[in-house]
Amino acid sequence: MHSKRILGAALAAQTCSAAVSAARGHDAQCTKTTVAILGGGMAGVAAAQALSNSSIDDFVIIEYQDKLGGRVHHTTFGKDKNGDPYTVELGANWVQGLGSPGGPENPIWTLAKKWGLNNTYSNYSSILTYNETGYTDFSALLDEYETRFETASDLAGTILKENYQDMTVRSGLSLADWKPKRDDMTAQAVEWWEWDWEDAYSPEQSSLVFGVAGSNLTFNQFSDENNYVWDQRGFNRIITGEASTFLKENDPRVHLNSKVTKISYSDDGVTIYKDDGSCVSAAYAVCTFSLGVLQSETVSFTPTLPDWKKTSIEKFSMGTYTKIFLQFNETFWPEDTQYFLYASPTTRGSYPVWQSLSAPGFIPDSNIIFVTLVHEQAYRAERQTDEQTKEEVMKVLREMYPDITIPEPTAFMYPRWSTTPWAYGSYSNWPPSTTLEMHENFRANLNRLWFAGEATSAQYFGFLHGAWFEGRNAGEQIAALLQDECANITDTSEACGNLRHYETLYGSSPLADYSVFDGWSVSSFYSSS
Repeated sequence: MHSKRILGAALAAQTCSAAVSAARGHDAQCTKTTVAILGGGMAGVAAAQALSNSSIDDFVIIEYQDKLGGRVHHTTFGKDKNGDPYTVELGANWVQGLGSPGGPENPIWTLAKKWGLNNTYSNYSSILTYNETGYTDFSALLDEYETRFETASDLAGTILKENYQDMTVRSGLSLADWKPKRDDMTAQAVEWWEWDWEDAYSPEQSSLVFGVAGSNLTFNQFSDENNYVWDQRGFNRIITGEASTFLKENDPRVHLNSKVTKISYSDDGVTIYKDDGSCVSAAYAVCTFSLGVLQSETVSFTPTLPDWKKTSIEKFSMGTYTKIFLQFNETFWPEDTQYFLYASPTTRGSYPVWQSLSAPGFIPDSNIIFVTLVHEQAYRAERQTDEQTKEEVMKVLREMYPDITIPEPTAFMYPRWSTTPWAYGSYSNWPPSTTLEMHENFRANLNRLWFAGEATSAQYFGFLHGAWFEGRNAGEQIAALLQDECANITDTSEACGNLRHYETLYGSSPLADYSVFDGWSVSSFYSSS
């Protein structure tokens, strides 16, 4: 066994050496490596780890920020009683779908346990509801929506099973007899809580088939639990922790503060150019840029991306999920409640969902509460100054609690995800009448240039575990190519070395076949039960 491992390592070294030689011919002035990984988020680190696990150590990670983590991104906010700042998550914040006894476990949950990540079960039944007059109980309407949505989910399953034409979530809800009037702001708030808050887009802008399936493949396969991460080391501890298992401290293979401006790819290799004039020449590359970055065209490609690839990139949607944080000198809201839903009298999605970090099991005595906006309301707030947004937020809070004299916050902050140059949004959404073939075109490699991230996962788009699965798969694919061991890749549905794509697309039925979902039953793909 030991001699076989040595022989395998020697063969891998010869293969990698040949690959690097090919890359050297591509651009003699660049730093040379076998594999360049563009982006140090979950997908990028998972890809690098997969290479390392295959004894391929000649790689670099090129990261825009000054640390690893990508959109698993936190910052300091407010102060505790000792004057020390708290840590809050600006990006990914939940482990979604944990796992069940005897069943598969979400890899993010596995990592959370491995690195001792502090997190608490999100109890969505721990919710109070409000309008502009204060507390108003519309829990019965919440129950009604969930009943109607089960019917819509069953409809999505029928569409998928029979390969019928997709429709919007709005159409599916209407067919399930959920038809809120535009001026019924209570029903609009309920719908926002149940749909927009998760998908960052409205029902009109979301695919019924893939919107339902994307959630069901997580929550039916793993579990229906969501745990909120409040660890003061930051959620990205699982990413930096995993990176520490195969990277040294200050590892020269990690290029931080590196802005990529151009990617040149060919049959011989990939060259990555940075804004400081330097470049990296690699035999293979994994591009883990967000969908938002790819759509922004801030990075150019040479040759220009083929039409089938450009079309697929533009076809999908990048959502913005903006959390607005406030700290007060006291917790004036109900301390034992996790969530508060506000129905604006005039505007759908205007400061609707509030979360308390002072609730038991989170960060008691922090006096921190935050409200979330998505899509158009998020864009609007991100264009405003902090003072303008704070004024609007405080007006809502004072409507919710008219009998309390609410002071000004001691701290106030929110990110601008839609204009953050290394993200340009929060996570992807699947638009209506967008087929699996279109998604496969988005995911497909261009010979030696691979793509990975949450948006390239058909099963788990929008989820952190989607990024993990996709990064690992890309790393394993490239390792298999370098070591001539394609039969050993984890995802047996893949054709090693060349993911399928379609030069021309016809029709708008959701699926050509189910092979991309190999390993999951069709029933788990669409069933809401």
